[in-house]
Amino acid sequence: MAERVILATAPLRGPGLDALRELGEVVLDPWIDHQPLRLYSAEQLAARAGEVGATVLICEADRCAGPVLDLPLEAIGATRGDPTNVDVAGATAAGIPVLRAPGRNADAVAELTVALLLAATRGLVAADRDVREGDIYRDGSIPYQRYRAWQLAGRTAGLVGLGAVGRATKWRLEGLGMRVIASDPYAAEATHDLDDLVAEADVVSMHAAVTPDTVGLMSDKRFDAMQEGAVYVNAARAALHDLDALTAALASGHLAAAGLDHFEGEMLATDHPLVGMANVVLTPHIGGATYDTEANHTLLMAEGLAALVRGEVPANLANPEVLDRG
Repeated sequence: MAERVILATAPLRGPGLDALRELGEVVLDPWIDHQPLRLYSAEQLAARAGEVGATVLICEADRCAGPVLDLPLEAIGATRGDPTNVDVAGATAAGIPVLRAPGRNADAVAELTVALLLAATRGLVAADRDVREGDIYRDGSIPYQRYRAWQLAGRTAGLVGLGAVGRATKWRLEGLGMRVIASDPYAAEATHDLDDLVAEADVVSMHAAVTPDTVGLMSDKRFDAMQEGAVYVNAARAALHDLDALTAALASGHLAAAGLDHFEGEMLATDHPLVGMANVVLTPHIGGATYDTEANHTLLMAEGLAALVRGEVPANLANPEVLDRG
């Protein structure tokens, strides 16, 4: 049998890469190494796979559909928790197993959640600016006057969603001395209704997946129901909240601060009111941007492919029904 050729357009690293190389020849061509950004269409990816004779594809954002599924592929690996870049139904019809990478960035996103919370509540961005600009005694005041804040210890954090990221965030906030409650209809340990949670929590942090039921989950009514002076953090997806309602709650002073890592279309207009709010920390969707995330998804791909080679059902197989065919 010809050697297995694994074309990886996702970044791979760590022990998982060595494990993949034991399974076949690995051709590394990660999108993240290209400037300007390079993402393959289905047609371009099929052509690239044909050039190297790939029998396995591992992709993060390139489109795996159409002509890609006409290739004689042993498997497709999507280095995402939800393989949204893959036509999973089409792959199943073509008899191609699709691997995914659940929880690959849970620790990374949880860490950024804590960072956003601390930055927003302790004024870290503005304080850094004061030092850099030599304006320590701004407007005749001292920093201790300008940056006094309530500490997180002893406060209540409400997590909306208790999946991999929510659980990784939970123990970190508990380690800071916070009481943590959660709302998630799919997690038995989440004992709070969402409306009860937003009314009780000093901090509301979003960790739910975007589904038709969760789009706009944080509405004007729910922001109004949050405690006066509460803090809102979203390192998940912008679709989970009504941005206008959030902006109004911050502008009125009802909410004390916010930290956001995602915006619709990946951009926030530079003239948006949030940009001028010193109590709001904004980051450009970097929650999962760690080398550890890449090492985690590489190992998941290697373990899943090895299981397929052994004739087993991988724990991270997105379409297990494909193995029942024939």
